[in-house]
Amino acid sequence: MTTRYSWRLAPDGLATRRQLRALGLRPGGQDVVAQVERPRRRRGPLVAYLYRIDLAQPVRPMTERQAAALAKANAARRWCPTCRRDAGYVIPASLGMCVPCADAPHHAAA
Repeated sequence: MTTRYSWRLAPDGLATRRQLRALGLRPGGQDVVAQVERPRRRRGPLVAYLYRIDLAQPVRPMTERQAAALAKANAARRWCPTCRRDAGYVIPASLGMCVPCADAPHHAAA
């Protein structure tokens, strides 16, 4: 069973995955050491799992093929399916098309 801490009361030397990533680290196969619980009013608490920083390992460098695949995936997120052009930014999932196409009058009625 892991140790539980209240929000902002975890001891030094523990970090979440995001905090480890910001330090250039990864959990490296270690088990969750503790968890932090942040209370919410109408739902159950938010839970964040904590790992020991001293046991964390450096993030593995990305290979050239991984970088190419990531670049290809990000490029695909920039293409508007309506006008079939590169929008120059990642298309918002909420719109499903570039902003000019979403603002066009023929799509406003849809």
